[in-house]
Amino acid sequence: MSLRVGLIGSGYMGRAHALAFRAAASVFDLPVEPELALLADIDVDTARAAAEALGFASHTGDWRELVADPSIDLVDITTPNQLHAEMALAAIEAGKHVYCEKPLAPTAAEARPMVEAAEAAGTKTMVGFNYLKNPITALAKEIIDSGEIGEVFGFRGIHFEDYMLDPNTLVTAWRFDPTSGDGVVADLGSHIVSLGRHLMGPIDSVAAERQIVVDERTSPDGDPVKIEVADQVSSLLRFANGARGTVEASWVATGRKMAVACEVRGTEGALMFDFERLNELQLYTTGQPIGREGFTTILAGPAHQDFASFVPAPGHQLGFNDLKTIEIRDLIEGIHSPGGAPWPDFREAYEVQRVIDAIIESDRRGAWFDVDEVS
Repeated sequence: MSLRVGLIGSGYMGRAHALAFRAAASVFDLPVEPELALLADIDVDTARAAAEALGFASHTGDWRELVADPSIDLVDITTPNQLHAEMALAAIEAGKHVYCEKPLAPTAAEARPMVEAAEAAGTKTMVGFNYLKNPITALAKEIIDSGEIGEVFGFRGIHFEDYMLDPNTLVTAWRFDPTSGDGVVADLGSHIVSLGRHLMGPIDSVAAERQIVVDERTSPDGDPVKIEVADQVSSLLRFANGARGTVEASWVATGRKMAVACEVRGTEGALMFDFERLNELQLYTTGQPIGREGFTTILAGPAHQDFASFVPAPGHQLGFNDLKTIEIRDLIEGIHSPGGAPWPDFREAYEVQRVIDAIIESDRRGAWFDVDEVS
């Protein structure tokens, strides 16, 4: 038996998904084998070239043709954010399972009908918050839930990169389009919010400030274009469990390439990790001898969730595409295992988007804003 995959979009994330589908069958014992059946892109020539490069059996220049194809079991959406809703809703109506890159939609109001349609149809869904799939993330969650660091009361999360620092970055990039979400708040902010929710639980309210650092960029024709979306954002958080925290996101963070970092503080210890050092977790526990206090570095290894499927020796390191491969395994098992449900699904991605919308609204009002006010 196979799972016939239709991929919409063959850019950076489309390529990552294709590689992960091919790797998952080799790394894991899957209930069904994914089959790269059909690829859709902006035109036939682009789709043909991508299908040949990524190993898809067929191609089309019309995503609607892919969604309507009765042989396709799973529609995989890796297009710009503002296109997700129309494609996902069409796929759900056609009876397909849906795998969509994050954020689910530019706003919670646009995401909610996607959630409702999927749940009403019984469609299995997953959203690509792949940093949740790191064995180190799983270890951090295990430590927190076990009570090893006591009652958690503090969280600090950042997602810092610098790929938009250059003012000559062309505004043809969809990330600068306000209809795709508020710049870095949607693009990187959704990742760090998803990690905060995963490790600490629901977020009740936020107090945020956005900033446009590069207010003018260059069009393909060389003309100046005024930028309307945020380059960086900082937010205070109040969690439902009483903890307090912060999240920051920036795509103009000079010198940072992949700083997705979290710190969790508890009454009996603390932990930290930074995905620029993807395979390490720092753990501190109270009660250490005087003069010997400090964080211990734990290297990811086969004792940690999913690591052994890739390599049998500790410290030998997983990479970004390996996290996507784990994500694909969870997707396929969630679809085909009895009682299974992929995670994070559309519902969880909607909850993340509600926090993102609250952050934007808090900045607009210059005051704390409750997430429950976002519908």
